[in-house]
Amino acid sequence: MKFFEKYLTVFVLICMVIGVLIGYYFEFIPEFLNRFELANINLPIGILIWVMIYPMMLKIDFSSVKKVGQNPKGLYLTWIVNWVIKPFAMFGIAYLFFYVIFKAIIPLDLAQDYLAGAVLLGAAPCTAMVFVWSGLTKGNPAYTLVQVATNDLLILVLFVPIVGLLLGVSGIVVPWLTLFFSVFIFVVIPLLFASLTRHFIVKHKGLSYFENSFIPKFNGITITGLLLTLILIFSLQSNLILDNPLHIILIAIPLIIQTMFIFIIAYISAKKLDLPHDIASPAAMIGASNFFELSVAVAIALFPTHPAVALATIVGVLVEVPVMLLLVRISNQTINWFKKGLPYEKN
Repeated sequence: MKFFEKYLTVFVLICMVIGVLIGYYFEFIPEFLNRFELANINLPIGILIWVMIYPMMLKIDFSSVKKVGQNPKGLYLTWIVNWVIKPFAMFGIAYLFFYVIFKAIIPLDLAQDYLAGAVLLGAAPCTAMVFVWSGLTKGNPAYTLVQVATNDLLILVLFVPIVGLLLGVSGIVVPWLTLFFSVFIFVVIPLLFASLTRHFIVKHKGLSYFENSFIPKFNGITITGLLLTLILIFSLQSNLILDNPLHIILIAIPLIIQTMFIFIIAYISAKKLDLPHDIASPAAMIGASNFFELSVAVAIALFPTHPAVALATIVGVLVEVPVMLLLVRISNQTINWFKKGLPYEKN
């Protein structure tokens, strides 16, 4: 695991401090950047998020989808956990904490915003970091690629209706046009450009050059984009954070519980389905972790006047690494529960 990924939580906390200080002492900076908007999307943040998402999409080989017939039980498990269980479990757990358990602590308007942020997280299963978690648990890399590729295709179809449904149930007005536009901007376009880039580079330079030379060029750009995005978002939300510092912890509690719950459901189900560990582990990791870049982007686009929604998605970034590392340890310590992995060809 690379240094930045390992200490992502620390970097997020540092970005929070820097962003809050900028928002408090240099208010003109976020006010100036907030002027640049298109269809309710903050352009500086949108560009930075695009810089993060595009390199991640480069890693997805959609030609791997043709292998869905090889051990499909693992794929069925991934799809069901990600799209039938996870979004609704996130909604239920978040609603319980924000509206019932923390009712006396969190005002109703903020509870609604935090619930909306949790919904966006729950409807966006992991795309990029799952390769790290899979590698740390010795997951089958070729099969993980198929799981992620099919999951990304399902995001295009299922993210909007699930988010719209759960936000509607929450009593939140859904700006459907903005929701569709957000998915088009932050998923469809980078996915299309990344696929075309991959096809062109592999065709002219070969797969080895693409994976070992081309993709690593974006590592620094991706990290820089993430850190600048977090600083900018925290600067825009400095007053909210300073007025409600305890809320960071209150938001984190249901997110951590939901992550653990989804992992347990997927992991035990994989055991019941008699899947090998190198397929079971990444299947559980995909559902447990989140595509937080997409969640943050959509939160900003859908609710530009409600920064608490984006704050809830960012707390998801804050807690993800330590919780997922704990799940990695659990997975590695229980490898003897499963049968050995089966051959799964990459090509």
